[in-house]
Amino acid sequence: MRLVLVGPPGAGKGTQAEIIAERLGIPKISTGDIFRANVSGGTPLGLKAKEYMDAGELVPDEVTNEMVADRLAQDDAKDGFLLDGYPRNTEQAKVLDGILKEAGVTLDTALELVASDDEVVRRLSGRRVSKSTGKVYHLEFDPPADPDSDDLYQRSDDKPETVKHRLEVYAEQTAPLVGYYQAQGKLVEIDAIGEVAEVTERALTGIGAAE
Repeated sequence: MRLVLVGPPGAGKGTQAEIIAERLGIPKISTGDIFRANVSGGTPLGLKAKEYMDAGELVPDEVTNEMVADRLAQDDAKDGFLLDGYPRNTEQAKVLDGILKEAGVTLDTALELVASDDEVVRRLSGRRVSKSTGKVYHLEFDPPADPDSDDLYQRSDDKPETVKHRLEVYAEQTAPLVGYYQAQGKLVEIDAIGEVAEVTERALTGIGAAE
């Protein structure tokens, strides 16, 4: 099965990607993992990406697209994969369609994890990190023993105003993917609210892979 995972920041994509990929017996492929593998491995694409990253610039789509194409050509992805974090826009989606067409396969499903903006802000802005241990807590879902401890801090990208900006960027750049895949008849929408296991079962049922 060949899947793409779509959804706003804070919808639980990273968590669900790991679980769903394991349940389906396919590799979970994220752009972060691809970037790290190429950069640490010193590949030509990694060196090219590192130039942009060191300059504080976004890695251009064409470099990202090449990395993804290279990763999808590896043996473990021949019979299926779950892409998390790619494509980020409809142009990348078109490139992905081309990569798969060249390989003689097609994408099966675009799985959208649906969560409201208010829910995303609540999830992300409630996170706190321990300076001493690095453990991540949540003031509501997994509270620390002392919420007012000086050992705890809030990451800058978890501040409500930053989360709202990230949602605006998502709405502008990535949300159009929903319409793109809907037009292809490949979109499956899943309510991302609830226990992790509940969301996983909804996802597997939605893509017809429930046990």
